[in-house]
Amino acid sequence: MKKVNVAVVRLIQFVVFVVFTFIVMAYFGAIILLPLDAISLLIKLMGVVGLHGFIGALIAVPAVGYLVLMAYKTPGLSKMIIETGLDLVATGKAKVEAFNAIASDVKG
Repeated sequence: MKKVNVAVVRLIQFVVFVVFTFIVMAYFGAIILLPLDAISLLIKLMGVVGLHGFIGALIAVPAVGYLVLMAYKTPGLSKMIIETGLDLVATGKAKVEAFNAIASDVKG
C-alpha cells in the first residue's frame, strides 16, 4: 500500500510541475506575443482605414517599437516583469520539492 501512496504523491508532484511549467511558459510567451498582437491589430486597423497591409506594417512596427522602448525605459518596469516571472519559477520549484518530503514520509 505504501508503494501506491508514493505513486499517488509522485503523480500529484508531476501534475504540479506541469501546471507551473505551463504558467511560466504562458507568462513569458505573453510578454513576447503582446507586441506582435499590437502590430497585427494596428495593421488590421489601418486596413479598415484604407491603407494597404504593407504600408500599415511600415507604420505599425515603428509605432509598437516606440511603445515597447518607452515601456523598457520606464524605471523598474522591465525588471519587475522579469522578477515576477522568476518568482513564478521559484514558487513552482519550491512547491515541487515540497512533495519530496511528503513522499519520504509516506515511505516510512
